[in-house]
Amino acid sequence: MLPPRDPDERLKARGADTRPDGRFERHQRERVDDGWDIPEDERLLKTEVVTEQPRSIITRNTSPDVPFDRSINPYRGCEHGCIYCYARPSHAYLGLSPGLDFETRITAKPNAAQLLERELGRPGYRPAPIALGTNTDPYQPTEARFAIMPDILRVLRDWNHPATLITRGHTVLRDVDLWAELAARDQATIGISLTTLDAGLSRAMEPRAPTPEARLRMIRTLARAGIPIRVMVAPVIPVLTEPEIESILTAARDAGATTVSMIPVRLPNEVAPLFREWLQRYRPDMAAHVMNRIQAMRGGRDNDPRFGHRFRGEGIEAQLAMQRFRLARKRLGYNEGHPALDCSRFGRPPKAGDQMSLF
Repeated sequence: MLPPRDPDERLKARGADTRPDGRFERHQRERVDDGWDIPEDERLLKTEVVTEQPRSIITRNTSPDVPFDRSINPYRGCEHGCIYCYARPSHAYLGLSPGLDFETRITAKPNAAQLLERELGRPGYRPAPIALGTNTDPYQPTEARFAIMPDILRVLRDWNHPATLITRGHTVLRDVDLWAELAARDQATIGISLTTLDAGLSRAMEPRAPTPEARLRMIRTLARAGIPIRVMVAPVIPVLTEPEIESILTAARDAGATTVSMIPVRLPNEVAPLFREWLQRYRPDMAAHVMNRIQAMRGGRDNDPRFGHRFRGEGIEAQLAMQRFRLARKRLGYNEGHPALDCSRFGRPPKAGDQMSLF
């Protein structure tokens, strides 16, 4: 049985429909009929953005599943509202719901660039590519208002520090000159996530993300600016998007992408029930089939959190999907691996009046 929506809220372009409690909450809330037939004014649920002033901005990790050891996320939560987003459970640490709260209650970090410059200048800092947008999209809609990313990119440029980006946000085109400047020094790559070419399916799953055609235009524009583009066929959802693997790779190659990656869908913690609820609301005829196929790749469970399995899956389902991906990648002429980024020129930018080096 599906949980009820809040009848007093009108939703427009949202991925989740409800606001389930996070797993750390001591109490759970449940709507009940008190018997009073008093009409309420239906209100449109709008996005709320608050700011915080963190003490550090670079997050470190030691996961063997990802090719980076440090990242920056200028926002908590993501207005794109992708129903399958593996980052949704992070809102539970804030005492907020991974459901509607994740996509409607956003936290921005406007001092990110200042913190980054301070951390790069520490005596013990050693450069390695910084991954931007690993948890939530730094170019989500609210970035058009806060403009945190241009300042981050200027710091990276001035310090000659390499960076990678994962996004599906159209606002990245505002910063194309900054990304092109880094790329000209072999210090930047951009990954564009392309889940499906079906605009209707994308609208339902990723309600406030750019359309598939808009993302292909992003790839074209960024590639023409000389920026190495990786298309990320992610997440691959059995039955729903898995049949499109080859067509997505073809469209992205034609748009200018040079490298590619693929990740099967992950449903950690609160994401699994939210995704199941979405299936029942929007794809009830195939809900059981989708979940059966997902579990076939995850050892009979909705999710497998083990290192080495989270991003690959296991079993015949995962193997067949990966074999199709590799064959299409080879046939379409994609580069294997990702371009190495240059860390050799990293250093403190000169200040006005500094003595310049002769060599």
